[in-house]
Amino acid sequence: MSIVKINAITVPEGAGTTLEERFQARKHAIDAQPGFEGFQLLRPVKGEERYFVVTRWADQESYDAWWQGQGQGAHAQKDGDAPRKPVSDKAELMEFEVVLDSTEQ
Repeated sequence: MSIVKINAITVPEGAGTTLEERFQARKHAIDAQPGFEGFQLLRPVKGEERYFVVTRWADQESYDAWWQGQGQGAHAQKDGDAPRKPVSDKAELMEFEVVLDSTEQ
Protein backbone atom coordinates (compact mmCIF):
# COMPACT_ATOMS: atom_id res chain seq x y z
CA MET A 1 0.00 0.00 0.00
CA SER A 2 1.31 3.45 -0.91
CA ILE A 3 2.20 6.13 1.59
CA VAL A 4 1.72 9.89 1.34
CA LYS A 5 3.94 12.57 2.86
CA ILE A 6 2.55 16.10 3.10
CA ASN A 7 4.90 18.93 3.90
CA ALA A 8 2.90 21.94 5.12
CA ILE A 9 5.02 25.01 4.37
CA THR A 10 4.43 28.42 5.91
CA VAL A 11 5.86 31.25 3.80
CA PRO A 12 5.98 34.98 4.52
CA GLU A 13 3.44 37.14 2.72
CA GLY A 14 4.55 37.75 -0.86
CA ALA A 15 7.02 34.83 -0.92
CA GLY A 16 4.71 32.28 -2.51
CA THR A 17 5.89 33.09 -6.03
CA THR A 18 9.50 32.39 -5.04
CA LEU A 19 8.51 29.06 -3.50
CA GLU A 20 6.57 28.10 -6.64
CA GLU A 21 9.51 29.06 -8.89
CA ARG A 22 11.91 26.93 -6.87
CA PHE A 23 9.63 23.91 -7.09
CA GLN A 24 9.06 24.50 -10.81
CA ALA A 25 12.82 24.49 -11.39
CA ARG A 26 13.06 21.02 -9.79
CA LYS A 27 9.71 19.63 -10.95
CA HIS A 28 11.09 16.32 -12.28
CA ALA A 29 14.15 16.05 -10.03
CA ILE A 30 12.99 12.87 -8.27
CA ASP A 31 10.83 11.24 -10.93
CA ALA A 32 13.31 8.37 -11.42
CA GLN A 33 13.71 7.70 -7.69
CA PRO A 34 12.72 4.07 -6.97
CA GLY A 35 9.30 3.95 -5.32
CA PHE A 36 8.39 7.58 -6.12
CA GLU A 37 4.84 7.77 -7.49
CA GLY A 38 4.28 11.52 -7.87
CA PHE A 39 4.07 14.93 -6.28
CA GLN A 40 1.86 18.00 -6.20
CA LEU A 41 2.49 21.52 -4.94
CA LEU A 42 -0.78 22.96 -3.63
CA ARG A 43 -1.24 26.74 -3.37
CA PRO A 44 -3.56 27.99 -0.61
CA VAL A 45 -6.67 29.81 -1.81
CA LYS A 46 -9.24 29.94 0.99
CA GLY A 47 -9.07 29.25 4.70
CA GLU A 48 -5.43 28.15 4.65
CA GLU A 49 -2.17 30.07 4.42
CA ARG A 50 0.27 27.18 4.05
CA TYR A 51 1.44 25.55 0.85
CA PHE A 52 1.23 21.77 0.79
CA VAL A 53 3.79 19.56 -0.94
CA VAL A 54 2.12 16.18 -1.40
CA THR A 55 4.33 13.23 -2.35
CA ARG A 56 3.28 9.66 -2.87
CA TRP A 57 5.61 6.69 -2.41
CA ALA A 58 5.29 2.95 -2.95
CA ASP A 59 6.42 2.31 0.64
CA GLN A 60 8.26 3.79 3.62
CA GLU A 61 11.55 2.19 2.57
CA SER A 62 11.51 4.03 -0.76
CA TYR A 63 10.87 7.34 0.96
CA ASP A 64 13.61 6.69 3.55
CA ALA A 65 16.14 5.79 0.83
CA TRP A 66 15.36 9.03 -1.04
CA TRP A 67 15.47 11.18 2.10
CA GLN A 68 18.76 9.73 3.34
CA GLY A 69 20.40 10.49 0.00
CA GLN A 70 19.01 12.83 -2.61
CA GLY A 71 16.32 14.34 -0.33
CA GLN A 72 18.68 15.83 2.21
CA GLY A 73 21.15 16.70 -0.54
CA ALA A 74 18.51 18.76 -2.35
CA HIS A 75 18.21 20.98 0.73
CA ALA A 76 21.96 21.47 1.14
CA GLN A 77 24.00 24.27 -0.39
CA LYS A 78 26.01 23.07 -3.37
CA ASP A 79 29.75 23.77 -3.64
CA GLY A 80 30.32 27.01 -5.51
CA ASP A 81 26.71 28.18 -5.19
CA ALA A 82 25.83 31.40 -3.44
CA PRO A 83 23.93 30.85 -0.18
CA ARG A 84 20.20 30.82 -0.80
CA LYS A 85 17.85 32.05 1.90
CA PRO A 86 15.03 29.63 2.73
CA VAL A 87 11.62 30.77 1.51
CA SER A 88 9.67 29.17 4.33
CA ASP A 89 9.21 30.30 7.91
CA LYS A 90 8.14 26.84 9.05
CA ALA A 91 7.51 23.36 7.66
CA GLU A 92 5.62 20.47 9.20
CA LEU A 93 5.69 16.92 7.81
CA MET A 94 2.46 14.91 7.97
CA GLU A 95 2.53 11.20 7.13
CA PHE A 96 -0.27 8.90 5.94
CA GLU A 97 -0.92 5.42 4.61
CA VAL A 98 -3.28 5.13 1.66
CA VAL A 99 -6.29 3.08 2.75
CA LEU A 100 -8.54 3.62 -0.29
CA ASP A 101 -7.70 4.93 -3.74
CA SER A 102 -10.32 5.52 -6.44
CA THR A 103 -7.65 5.35 -9.17
CA GLU A 104 -6.85 1.71 -8.40
CA GLN A 105 -8.79 -1.00 -10.22
